[in-house]
Amino acid sequence: MKIKPLADRVVVKPLEEMEMKKGSIIIPDTAKERPMQGEVIEVGPGKTEDGKLVAMEVKKGDRVLYGKYSGTEVTIDEIEYLIMRESDILGIITK
Repeated sequence: MKIKPLADRVVVKPLEEMEMKKGSIIIPDTAKERPMQGEVIEVGPGKTEDGKLVAMEVKKGDRVLYGKYSGTEVTIDEIEYLIMRESDILGIITK
């Protein structure tokens, strides 16, 4: 199944943070913080302002940073995604 976001929305697959243990303390999954990095899976066409289409700055395949509580969680084919507006993305990670 494929998702095609509308307007200035972006589909992001959260990247799992590497689990680090110190000592013998194990943190359950329910207590872990949500990851704040992800990979852009699909991008909408952009938003319309003053009758003109404003192109998106992010593209498919970009690694991005987003706010802790940004977006709406959806599960498709047992894979979790976030759908958010481009303005919820804080930055693009480059190497």
